[in-house]
Amino acid sequence: MTFDSTLLLSIPALVVAFTFHEYAHAKVADLLGDPTPRYAGRLTLNPAAHIDPIGLLMLWFFRFGWAKPVPVNPYLFRNHRYGEMMVSLAGPVMNLTLAFFAVLLFDSGLAAFNPALQHTVYLLVIYNLSLAFFNLLPVPPLDGSRVLRSMLSGQPAHAYAQIENYGMFILVVLLWTGVIGSILGPIISLSLRLFDSAALFLLRLTGLY
Repeated sequence: MTFDSTLLLSIPALVVAFTFHEYAHAKVADLLGDPTPRYAGRLTLNPAAHIDPIGLLMLWFFRFGWAKPVPVNPYLFRNHRYGEMMVSLAGPVMNLTLAFFAVLLFDSGLAAFNPALQHTVYLLVIYNLSLAFFNLLPVPPLDGSRVLRSMLSGQPAHAYAQIENYGMFILVVLLWTGVIGSILGPIISLSLRLFDSAALFLLRLTGLY
């Protein structure tokens, strides 16, 4: 597998990871009473509704990118505080779910007949795990920051709100210095081992391995 072919195969994996991540945000927001994503045309698995071409290219070449954020109105949630938390967690949870099913597919050997397909499945695992845990970091504007914000009140909430103005700068510094990589690397490796063990257990249980 050449470097060029690896880059090419990463496109569908990235598109799937981003599309399902944003769709999960939109779907949960809609279920919790906010029709904003529906009106914005985001209740779809059509990648065109979710993919930002520049953000995809940035991630493809520089390992830092973005999709189109799903517009939500937290004040329309039936439970404002926990609604925001659930919507924020929906994207990472979706990515973790996709990663597990991709591990299951990889370990089953069903994609082994085609090396390109097998490598795409492997990239699906890595990108979904990376996207999930990256977004769970409590740094604005990532999903983890909204989860943390929904858990705070009073003075801590006010203090954290001040940080949001500098969130993107903090994020870029953490990425540039390698801090985020040193944090996420072990977490992704551990998750990969756990998912692999769970997938093999299920496959043996069902007689498919």
